[in-house]
Amino acid sequence: MTLGAAKVSKTHSFMTVSLIELWERFGYYGMQALIVYFMVQRLGFDDSRANLVWSACAALIYVSPAIGGWVGDKILGTKRTMLLGAGVLSVGYALMTVPTENTWFLFGALGVIVVGNGLFKPNAGNLVRKIYEGDDSKIDSAFTIYYMAVNVGSTFSMLLTPWIKDYVNATYGNEFGWHAAFAVCCVGLLVGLGNYAIMRKTVSEYGSEPDSRPVDKSKLAIVLAVAAASVVLSAVILEYQTVARIFVYAAGIAVLAIFAHLIRSSEVSERAGLIAALVLTVQTVFFFVFYQQMSTSLALFALRNVDWEFNVLGMHLWTWSPAQFQALNPIWIMVLSPVLAWTYSWAGRNNKDFSIAGKFALGFAVVAVGFFIYGFAGQFAVDGKTSSWIMIWGYGSYSLGELLVSGLGLAMIARYVPARMGGFMMGAYFVASGISQYLGGVVANFASVPEDIKDPLQTLPIYTSLFNKLGIAAVVCTLIALAVLPLMRRLTETHHSHNGNGHDDSAAAALSDVKTEQ
Repeated sequence: MTLGAAKVSKTHSFMTVSLIELWERFGYYGMQALIVYFMVQRLGFDDSRANLVWSACAALIYVSPAIGGWVGDKILGTKRTMLLGAGVLSVGYALMTVPTENTWFLFGALGVIVVGNGLFKPNAGNLVRKIYEGDDSKIDSAFTIYYMAVNVGSTFSMLLTPWIKDYVNATYGNEFGWHAAFAVCCVGLLVGLGNYAIMRKTVSEYGSEPDSRPVDKSKLAIVLAVAAASVVLSAVILEYQTVARIFVYAAGIAVLAIFAHLIRSSEVSERAGLIAALVLTVQTVFFFVFYQQMSTSLALFALRNVDWEFNVLGMHLWTWSPAQFQALNPIWIMVLSPVLAWTYSWAGRNNKDFSIAGKFALGFAVVAVGFFIYGFAGQFAVDGKTSSWIMIWGYGSYSLGELLVSGLGLAMIARYVPARMGGFMMGAYFVASGISQYLGGVVANFASVPEDIKDPLQTLPIYTSLFNKLGIAAVVCTLIALAVLPLMRRLTETHHSHNGNGHDDSAAAALSDVKTEQ
């Protein structure tokens, strides 16, 4: 094979994986845009229950890839596990198209989605890494494009599924619109699988060691049995809030115990890096508490206290459904990512780059600005409804903070954790992120609106009070992040002196651009 042919082959292989990832994210974010509204408006859940159910589900979705990656590497193979995950996800979304108000049925469907995500997500990313293994000059740009695929899929679906829901409900009634929208999520996965079937030869050379062997049917049966049990366990966790709390807190204790054990048993040369990783992981946990507001308190704020009309100088531009405001997050991510990447490169060339810890501090500061924008929205409200433009600028700050904190999480693990612990610590990082998703739902419940309150003038101060408090909390996180900068500098210098790791953070930033937020 000529060098040119090899490059084309890698490009085609990469596009095959990127397309199935795009359609998988299309399905997931299309569902996420509607799920809290579905529980509140269709199933009659109170705000508190809807927030906690979805946050527990998000926690499980973050935890599950830690297991799915191991299944792909050691048992079924990366490609097979990815495809199995996509198939399971399509079943989960198909179940959500069934027009029933039975909560166990919904939680079972969400459990199927948890399992499918766990099988799909880590293996799609690992396949991209395998395609460009040993080609460091290409992997950063590949992951940047892959990241854009994630955001293209999520933007399109977050705009489309709310529109479909509203159109079908208005045209045919009987609340069928919800289920038509979830059906579109299922179709997205089927399109992704169809694309892969057509292009599968382009990835025939890539995968983990089990991919090169015939399927071991006994191992496949065991994986499917464990997957079925995991669906049942997920449904139980979603139904019973006490079980969810026990699960989350036990996972938190386990993560801290893992860090403590690794730090205590590590070589002296590794200890500084592990302590630095622990400090930054704790900060990431706090960030995801803020992040979870997008699909909980901010979603319900958009429903009840935002004017959905976009007007400029008295001229009407367009009208959005409240669920469509969540699309502002990936839109801003796509706008800001190239700007931030250029800024990192410029700073690196001019020796003005600052550490991951410094970027975390800046990230919390801009998140604080975002929540204060939402908090001050009450000052500009008319009859309890604030301007839709408030959401645009609030999401802009919020998304920049996400790029600075969440976007660097994987780079942090890669930088500070010894290679022999990398996979294990990546799993611990995802578990910690999942815990904070649940805690984000607990925080969102401070703005739970009692069912008898319908007047926007009464609901507005409930939301703005929470947003202002979150802004203050983000300021506190900023100050803490600044206070630990000297410690982080010493730990980083010690880590570098022992490991000869002198490369700057900007190189790792692009690698971490794959959105771990599920």
